[in-house]
Amino acid sequence: MYNLLPGLSVIEASSFVASPTAGLYLAQFGAEVIRVDQIGGGPDFRRWPVTENNDSLYWENLNRAKKSVALDLGRPEGRELLQALVRATGQFVTNFPVKGFLSHDLLAEGRPDLITIRVMGWADGSPALDYTVNNSVGYPMLTGAGPEPVNHVLPAWDLLTGAYAAFALLAAVQRRAATGDGGEVRLPLSDVAIGTVANMGGIAEVLYSGANRPRLGNAVYGLFGRDFTTRDGQRTMIVVVTPRQWANLIAALDLGDAVATVEAERGVSFAKDDGLRFTHRDALYPLFERAIARRDHADLAAAFDAGGIVHSPYRTMLDAANDPALVADNPIFGEATNPSGFAYPAAGAFATIPQADRQPPRPAPRNGEHSEEVLADRLSLSSGEIARLIDAGIVGVG
Repeated sequence: MYNLLPGLSVIEASSFVASPTAGLYLAQFGAEVIRVDQIGGGPDFRRWPVTENNDSLYWENLNRAKKSVALDLGRPEGRELLQALVRATGQFVTNFPVKGFLSHDLLAEGRPDLITIRVMGWADGSPALDYTVNNSVGYPMLTGAGPEPVNHVLPAWDLLTGAYAAFALLAAVQRRAATGDGGEVRLPLSDVAIGTVANMGGIAEVLYSGANRPRLGNAVYGLFGRDFTTRDGQRTMIVVVTPRQWANLIAALDLGDAVATVEAERGVSFAKDDGLRFTHRDALYPLFERAIARRDHADLAAAFDAGGIVHSPYRTMLDAANDPALVADNPIFGEATNPSGFAYPAAGAFATIPQADRQPPRPAPRNGEHSEEVLADRLSLSSGEIARLIDAGIVGVG
């Protein structure tokens, strides 16, 4: 947590990954993020993984440092309260549909400088999820050895869209400060996905070649990079990106003569050309497989570290969670009192700012925990009016 965005308040009405991620990142840098949900929780409130008591560990980590207001959004009065909160605050992040009671045009009737950041599936408003968008842009047909498509488990497009949404909100706030203009920014997952494919050269590549990239398994496209197995059975990934790393890798494995023989036979030099190392991997990989299979992992890791060679053993997530360098001794983690009651390291801001004091991670709220506070502060509702709304089931409290 860093206090870089004091005075910025954002209403968030969202669920699942992308839109809540935008709110999370803003909250981690000091914005007041007020998440508004249905009383009892939205559709992601019990999203797995869950505890034995059915508390979502997913939800309480994507919503750290936020405030929670619970409303009955199925009733007109509950919807009107959410609209009023958006207008009173002036910044809104959502993945609700373009049309309806949270349309930007309707909300802006009472707040012309309103900024709305809207996460979508497809640009035409039709629904999509990270995993269906990923299929649409072709990555599962590049992943693994084939021929079956391989779905990765990381919701990459959700996470990229969430980060882009937080950036877009700050950009829109900057424009409004200069011009007074509000507006809506729409961010379809499909556009983030295909735009990223283009930024990585993928669109140009297939149109230039007229063919899809071949399936490579665990090999890295265009570089010398692949998984190898050591004598003691540890599978490790090795990737070379600089001439120095290549030279040090050859020296660490005592492969200078063997690599020179391949270069002479094929009339090439691997010293400075990533592409040639990749192109001739059929000759290089067997040399490295045999050399690595003769060494234990600890021995190789020490030699690789000394030579600045990029490598990492394959581990489980439980292994990672118990790695002090990644978690216990990592300053991005801290302790927080979690709604689930389960104590574990909680992640704060990923960035480190040496000139600023890092604040510990804050817990996620209980559903409706801040309803009374927010309605009083933002809408100037009296305690009697708030009590009436609670008694009527329009407002929920945690």
